Amino acid sequence: MLGLGLQLVLVRAGAATTPDPAAPDPAVTMPGDSGASTESAAAATDATKMCAGSHSHVRPEPQELETSGARIGQIDIDVEDIFDTSNPKEDWAPYRLANRLHINTQDDAVRSQLLLQPEDLYSQQKIEETERLLRGRRYIYDAWIEPVCYHDDDDTVDMRVRVRDVWSLNPGVSFSRKGGANGASAEIEDQDFLGRGETVALSYTSNVDRTSTRALYEDPQLFGSWWRGRFAYSNNSDGTQTQVAVGRPFYSLDTRWSAGTEWLSGERDQSRYQLGHVADEFAVRERHFDLSGGVSSGLRDGWTRRWLAGLRYDSSEFTPTEDLVAGLPEDRRLVYPWIGVEWIENDFGTVHNFNQIGRTEDVQFGAALHAELGLATPTWGSDRSAAMLNLQAKRAFRFGDDDSLFVGAQGSGRLEFSDGLRDAVLQSEARYYHRQSEHALLYAAVHGATTANPDLDHQLLLGGDNGLRGYPLRYQSGQSSLLLTAEQRIYTDWYPFRLFNVGAAVFADAGRTWGPDFAGQQPLGWLGDAGIGLRIGNARSGLGNVLHIDLAVPLVRQPDIDSVQLLIETRGSF
Repeated sequence: MLGLGLQLVLVRAGAATTPDPAAPDPAVTMPGDSGASTESAAAATDATKMCAGSHSHVRPEPQELETSGARIGQIDIDVEDIFDTSNPKEDWAPYRLANRLHINTQDDAVRSQLLLQPEDLYSQQKIEETERLLRGRRYIYDAWIEPVCYHDDDDTVDMRVRVRDVWSLNPGVSFSRKGGANGASAEIEDQDFLGRGETVALSYTSNVDRTSTRALYEDPQLFGSWWRGRFAYSNNSDGTQTQVAVGRPFYSLDTRWSAGTEWLSGERDQSRYQLGHVADEFAVRERHFDLSGGVSSGLRDGWTRRWLAGLRYDSSEFTPTEDLVAGLPEDRRLVYPWIGVEWIENDFGTVHNFNQIGRTEDVQFGAALHAELGLATPTWGSDRSAAMLNLQAKRAFRFGDDDSLFVGAQGSGRLEFSDGLRDAVLQSEARYYHRQSEHALLYAAVHGATTANPDLDHQLLLGGDNGLRGYPLRYQSGQSSLLLTAEQRIYTDWYPFRLFNVGAAVFADAGRTWGPDFAGQQPLGWLGDAGIGLRIGNARSGLGNVLHIDLAVPLVRQPDIDSVQLLIETRGSF
């Protein structure tokens, strides 16, 4: 949610999460590394005790375990506190209190997410994937899994799973500002309710679009299984929205099947924008239902291939709420079966000081492709006949140790039998990272999009809320767009109160749209901005990742915009 990072600065400065394993702090060194913390040293001592005996060996090599065909023996779960009070730097009364108040993640909640269980063959690939899965939970700061004891008498290996909790309870208020518009919220949320990994939230938000009161319950592992459930209800100033979803996803590369269903319904007012201002508005009533599943042969020769199928219902009804600048969108009802295929390459890595500050980041370098084809006809209840298209692809390239290029593209649309291609959009992106040092990185990105016969409720927008930081939100619209970004990123070792990691950025953006907007207005041409920003990484809580505080100056001035834009928001990356 926007503004959560600021909330932690202003409201929850004593909130907690874990130290950074990348920071020069021995308290968070992985077990077995030089300079290990007191906790890590204790873990090593425990491992030695566990391996007492003539047929046991401490800390066997993973490659040897796989070669020998060893099986998993005992699995110990170690859930560490938010603060390591054995470290004098964290042995403060407020931090000890935070540890006592926080309910640690239950061992069973961690154990149910392991891709390896006792009696399974040892697999380093599954260990690394489990670490990624655990780090993907917002209530866990980092995760380490290692073999600690090999028993050659029965060819088994005992494992230790170590995770470090973060502060998951969020009672407070937040504020955000971007594109010249303010937002605020008040909420109480727990992302690790009673240590079970469930999310329970009640929130009030106010932004440029609406005010909303929202209740949410989400369980990523229902009853300790791989099934997940989600229920959300919002009572908004312009209507209500309800979401119910239950499913068993492809939770790993080697998962053999998936199934799920989702229902979403609601009403809202939707605005269309010109030059950052609302041009007109209409009411939308939406209904969405999806029933889907898939099968896979699992991970084979470094690749996972999945066959997908489902039935989808999408309905949108439009009602004018005022005089419109352009036509009212046409009602749509699309009901169709669909089939799909997905390929994923098993090529992942971990990095630090990349898109986060001082945290272990999991990066997918391998190729991935997802394609869907559906057929909507009146026979199924659709109001038109059309082929439904959806395609996504991405890939990364590494050039030595210091340079990485990530590219991706996605396209979607309808091929109507009577009117041709409708509501089609094609987007592509390239992101380049050049590592200059441990504390500096040069980032550059280009993002392009083009449309064909978009529905009148769909706008291609460019402004302060999606990359053109020196301008109001939703400032330019058109039929195609291009956005260029260059950013010098600085990652410091400053660790105030052992709560936040601090970074900075110097940036420049340039972008434009082409083609008339929904009302026939022509775009302004190229716009550009430059600015500086402060980045505050939340090292002790799962409530937000990186707080952005930016000052951006528009280089192509228009009479209706400020000379300086202030942006304050919490984002998922640097």
